[in-house]
Amino acid sequence: MSPQPQAAVGAPLTRVDGRLKVTGKATYAAEHDIKGVVHAVIVDSTMGRGRITGIDTRAALAQPGVLKVISHLNAPKLVYRGNPESIDPPGNKQLRIFQDDKVLFHGQPVAVVVATALETAQHAASLVKVRYDAAKPSTDMASAPAGEPVHYARGDADKAFASAAVRLDVTYQLPRAHHNAMEPHATIARWDGDELILWDKTQWPIGTQKDLAAVFGIPKDSVRVISPFVGGGFGNAIRAWPHIATAAIAARETGRPVKLVLSRKQLYFGTGFRPAYEYRVRLGSDRRGRVSAMVQHLKAETSTYENFTEGVLHAGQMVYNAPHVRQEYRTVPLDVNTPVWMRGPGFATAAIAVESAMDELAHKLGIDPVELRLRNEPEEDPSNGLPFSTRRLRECLATGAREFGWSRRNPKPRSTRDGDWLIGTGMATGIMDVPRGFTTQARVRLDADGTALVEAATSDMGPGTYTSQSQVAADALGLTMRTVTFRLGDSAMPLTPPHGGSMTMAMVGSAVQDGCDTLRKQAIKLAVEDERSPLYGVDAGDVVVRAGRLHVSDNPARGETYGQLLTRNDRTHLEVLGSYTAGEARSSMYSYSVTFAEVAVDARLGLVRVRRMLGVYDAGRIISPKLADSQALGGQVGGIGAALLEHTVTDHRDGRIVNADLANYMVPVNADVPDLRAIFLDGGNDIEAAPIGVKGLGEVVHIGVAPAIANAVFHATGRRVRQLPITAEALL
Repeated sequence: MSPQPQAAVGAPLTRVDGRLKVTGKATYAAEHDIKGVVHAVIVDSTMGRGRITGIDTRAALAQPGVLKVISHLNAPKLVYRGNPESIDPPGNKQLRIFQDDKVLFHGQPVAVVVATALETAQHAASLVKVRYDAAKPSTDMASAPAGEPVHYARGDADKAFASAAVRLDVTYQLPRAHHNAMEPHATIARWDGDELILWDKTQWPIGTQKDLAAVFGIPKDSVRVISPFVGGGFGNAIRAWPHIATAAIAARETGRPVKLVLSRKQLYFGTGFRPAYEYRVRLGSDRRGRVSAMVQHLKAETSTYENFTEGVLHAGQMVYNAPHVRQEYRTVPLDVNTPVWMRGPGFATAAIAVESAMDELAHKLGIDPVELRLRNEPEEDPSNGLPFSTRRLRECLATGAREFGWSRRNPKPRSTRDGDWLIGTGMATGIMDVPRGFTTQARVRLDADGTALVEAATSDMGPGTYTSQSQVAADALGLTMRTVTFRLGDSAMPLTPPHGGSMTMAMVGSAVQDGCDTLRKQAIKLAVEDERSPLYGVDAGDVVVRAGRLHVSDNPARGETYGQLLTRNDRTHLEVLGSYTAGEARSSMYSYSVTFAEVAVDARLGLVRVRRMLGVYDAGRIISPKLADSQALGGQVGGIGAALLEHTVTDHRDGRIVNADLANYMVPVNADVPDLRAIFLDGGNDIEAAPIGVKGLGEVVHIGVAPAIANAVFHATGRRVRQLPITAEALL
């Protein structure tokens, strides 16, 4: 069959949903207009561990408009059956909302007030008096016992390290970080008989559907989750947090639709976070910089009731060609709520330690940091012996060094000044695996008016899913963008995986491609077998579709439109279900990045300013360059926050989060954002990673940014800071 003409994929198109967003017409979770809705406000625990001994709700219930106060004293008993398809930590041990008197962390929901007006519910919640038998919580990872370790080893890393000509032994302290998306978590819950409808902020409508069905012990099809727009997630909206079940409980108990919106403060303990880490790295090499040994000991916080882990070990196993590697990964159970994935999950954390350590080794050896990485590039994945599907890290390094002007760098720390400012440059690499193991579907319908509707249950938290999937569909069907509509965010739509882990474009896009290809071929077959068609008798392989018109590839005048074909055959539409399931991996599949950063540090005050940054990416085929560039710049901004600003502060006396607001939890603002640039390597289609050739982009653009900045700060000042964020106090 002749190749389809390409028009949309690869073009820098504006978001198809952009006008809705800038005019306020995009409807987010809390903005759905549901008739008869009432409001719920959660009452949070004010102590970090213990038991509830009494709840006085009399003052709250006396307020006009208050409908109910629900706690463990009067809440229904819920099923919480296991959900084998859940991505929650294993063991089915998620927080049981209002099921007993135990308090496991500061801020745990202990009651919920439902009232006819939001202000009434807020005031009444402040009147609920809870008595506790309190115990001192354990919230400090430094003093708490760790759990059993997870091990990885190849070769004899301890022996190789001991005999190495050059040795480095360093420990990095990485803080807890919170996602702080623009849109707070919100849920509207309504029961229609035995069926539950949720309008929710979620990165996985199908996952929330299954989790809530498990909580209430009802069939999956009795739950519908609607989430057409998500105002930022970064991994935080990928689980069904307790407030969702709370809204559903309140709706069932009051017989009214209930809206529950978490406050900014409640986001710090009502949902997850990137856990704090202690990450010790030992590197051994010869004097030419060939790394022989890597020994890594990791500790990370988790909750006492769930053991959260993430893919933090992969980078240390395969990013460099070390023959001897040993890793030990322990979680530390604390009286906190459960952590969750955050942008670049696991890989961003590992990059901070591994890439900082490589920079320290380069300085110790007197070798350029780029050259050190080139000397340790593997030919195949050293962790499993598989060939790489594509690995163009050498090209990323060369392109970045050239475009950034790396050769002009004076390698001596604290050697470059601009008045009172010390100038430094640094770099780091990043990797992110290509997720597999999910089945994905997309429904494609072609109508007789020549338009197409494509549907899948995925989410869009900002990368532009509406647009990129429309681009794939338009080209596969031979339509223009304005005649394609892509719908998402509804669990009633075809099955999709979580919207995270850089898997949406690869998996949903491949299902969309499959469905559109199948439908286009059906239409062509219908035409070439129809004696009334101008295409009758033509070989199907010689027919292409452009702007909704089927024609012979070398004779555009001979053909007809989709609409003419369907109308003549008395059909209102054609419809197919596309699907994609990633098979067993035969190659090692990762996206790659290299980040170069230039910083200025005030020599007297220790203030750090990022001046410019460049990211170079091997991410496979780029479907939408404009969206990709936006993703890259956003990932770089997030890395500035991780390196210089973001950290959560806990009062270990009671487990309270001290800076649970955007006045005290610092994130980058416009004044912190420098000259940013992104380069995507051309010609990197990776059909092993996905049929449409993409490898994933949203995570890898963030991974490696923080260590590049930290390495630049060292180059500027000569002072190595191993505890993030890098503050002025640490540099004085």
